[in-house]
Amino acid sequence: MSQRKRSKGLGCSQLSTQVTDGEDDTIPTQVERRSQDQVNQKVSELVQFLLVRDQKKIPVKKADMLKNIIREYRDAYWEILNKAGKTLQEVFGLQLVEIDTKRHICILINNLPRAEGQYLCREKEKEKMGLLLVILSFIFMKGNSVKDSALWEFLHLLRVYPGKQHSVFGDVRKLVTEEFVRQKYLETTPIPLTDPPEFKYQWGPRAEKETSKKDVLNFVAKIQGKDPTFWASQYSEAEATP
Repeated sequence: MSQRKRSKGLGCSQLSTQVTDGEDDTIPTQVERRSQDQVNQKVSELVQFLLVRDQKKIPVKKADMLKNIIREYRDAYWEILNKAGKTLQEVFGLQLVEIDTKRHICILINNLPRAEGQYLCREKEKEKMGLLLVILSFIFMKGNSVKDSALWEFLHLLRVYPGKQHSVFGDVRKLVTEEFVRQKYLETTPIPLTDPPEFKYQWGPRAEKETSKKDVLNFVAKIQGKDPTFWASQYSEAEATP
């Protein structure tokens, strides 16, 4: 599976410090006294736990991992987490990334469908990820923020209606306002002093990790048959964004 490293900052597998720095190497730590089989078993359990949570792309807190998997192995937390992250990347092509450094919330990221039409996500998620890419493109091209009314109007042009059951996407309103938001692909912010209440949509932290503005601009350019430089402002922003 092709992989692109989009991570900005440190992934969860990179968060550990060298706990043995400054220690006398002749004195065994509690981690060292754990048998490798015990640690590896916990690594396997954590990998399975993260994969199950990723089926619905639910962010995972460090507290959840400690409570449900690590338990009495807290002293070996970083070793277990690092090895689990390595397994996820090497075996499943997934990267463990921290999106909230204060609350220590992690997600597994994969690549969104690329402009060339190649889907790098799981087969069953193709259609939803395709719609998501279109939505992310619309948000970026409109200045990184759009009103909910503008988004629904745009989707209406694509014959995707929020109040209608779609043959592929199901309940589109629920998919966009709940699922994509819960999965951290989109973020919603209330617009002050609006009656009825209005919201604006922006890219969420998972979208920032899994794709780039440059890829999204290339996607739009290919669809419209134009060079990315046609959109001077977006092109400058995309080039300036790592």
